[in-house]
Amino acid sequence: MTIKVRLENLCLSYSDGVESLKNVNLDFQANAITVIFGPAGGGKSTLLRAINRLNDLADVKLCTGKILIDDVDILAPHTDVIQLRRRVGMVFARPTPLPLSVYGNVSYSLELAGERSRTKLDEAVERALRQARLWDEVNDRLKDSAYSLSGGQQQRLCIARALAIQPELLLLDEPTSALDPISTANIENTLQELKKTYTIILAPHNTQQAARIADYAAFFLQGELIEYGVGDELFARPKDKRTQDYIEGRFG
Repeated sequence: MTIKVRLENLCLSYSDGVESLKNVNLDFQANAITVIFGPAGGGKSTLLRAINRLNDLADVKLCTGKILIDDVDILAPHTDVIQLRRRVGMVFARPTPLPLSVYGNVSYSLELAGERSRTKLDEAVERALRQARLWDEVNDRLKDSAYSLSGGQQQRLCIARALAIQPELLLLDEPTSALDPISTANIENTLQELKKTYTIILAPHNTQQAARIADYAAFFLQGELIEYGVGDELFARPKDKRTQDYIEGRFG
């Protein structure tokens, strides 16, 4: 397997004294779904935001170590953050469609990047919506407001929006926490298809979801990486008692 992202001695703390990540060393395999799971406050969201430098917008006191994407440290001072975010798509817990049409939501980032060809925009919108398994449901509603879609459709629209610029990485922070079981299953099935093309890092809604979709899994507790392994093996036979206790619902 090819390593797409590597974290080396990553530490991050906020100005209020909260230490969110503590000396994390972790590899993420290309074309696989890696779940990072654990109790609230364990550093999962911070880790995702660090990978596309969204933490630059937060009140971070200290960030040390390295985040390597294809062996290039994205924390280096000369990093082009705008270009980085075109390589690393992000989807959040609640659907966040723009106040635009379905089409406009998907084409927005491309138009922002300067694309003006209607043919190319049409092709990109259809490709992204197909990848998000939404095209068949909305192809006759592209001019409708994105807010007219159901919650599950809106979340897949957000995935399509992230995919429109063809990123290399897709980060998802509890993407199904606000969705019903059927919509959740749709998202999970979509991700299984997307991993053939993209590297996916996901903070799951719950442990059951983590166990269902993880090719690899990493358990975090209070900012520390406790255990990492192949998904099926880690959830069936965790090596650390803290991981086992969390999986079995003894805390968290």
